Amino acid sequence: MKTNSITLYIFLITATVFGQLKTPSLSVTGSLDQTVGLTKIKVDYSRPNVKGRKVFAKDGLLPYGEIWRVGANAATKITFSDDISIMGNALKKGEYTILVVPQADSWSLHWYTYESTNWNTYVPKTPLLTLQLPVEKKQKLLETMEIRITDITFDQATIAIEWEKVRISIPIEVKTKEKTLASIKNTMNGPSTSEYFRAALYLHESKIDIPKALEYIQKVTASDKALFFQVTREALILKDLRQYQKAVTVAKRGLDLSKKAKNKDFIKLNTDLIKELDK
Repeated sequence: MKTNSITLYIFLITATVFGQLKTPSLSVTGSLDQTVGLTKIKVDYSRPNVKGRKVFAKDGLLPYGEIWRVGANAATKITFSDDISIMGNALKKGEYTILVVPQADSWSLHWYTYESTNWNTYVPKTPLLTLQLPVEKKQKLLETMEIRITDITFDQATIAIEWEKVRISIPIEVKTKEKTLASIKNTMNGPSTSEYFRAALYLHESKIDIPKALEYIQKVTASDKALFFQVTREALILKDLRQYQKAVTVAKRGLDLSKKAKNKDFIKLNTDLIKELDK
């Protein structure tokens, strides 16, 4: 009885001591939030380190031909706020996880609906989408695995997975144009000055409808209260419409307003525009 009491006492003391101990995770967690156009993308994953090991190889930590969860510990989770497409393949908005099968020159990438943190539960399931992606070989070693979103435009971006000396690029497309044009149409029933400007900015930058962009921006710049960057945008739109003399006139106004605002970037932009077009 005495022995049991001592054993229980030691157990309780040990549990108390270790219960207070805090240690760092062997693989740090990573979280990425990025908006592409109007679509929000979130990635939650664990980031293993190379630690001097050979990673992608026949005899590596991740042997060719074997399934990998794209991270460490729990399954990686990728969330899309709107429908997207990957290489022409549609994915509905929602939460997903990915498993890959690395090879020397390409990876087989499998998408699944996210249901569990346990990546092994996805292995026997049929993936929603399977892609074959080429491997990009890098000269510099990346110690900690990283997922990032690059090459961002209004309508597309690249999800890049990189570790050791290997990188995989996943091209995605989002439905920014359809959503934005619908929003512009609804808003133009009673738009504010800032809404006219944002609509003009989008239509111009995306090259969807430059004449309409001019119509909207001139509703803003017609006011004596127009700001330097708004007037400069009108000049840039006129330039793209090949209305060069009008663009010069507007750029001179933009230059005056930029000087009053003491904005060096726009002073230079308008000055360069005038020099380019006033010939």
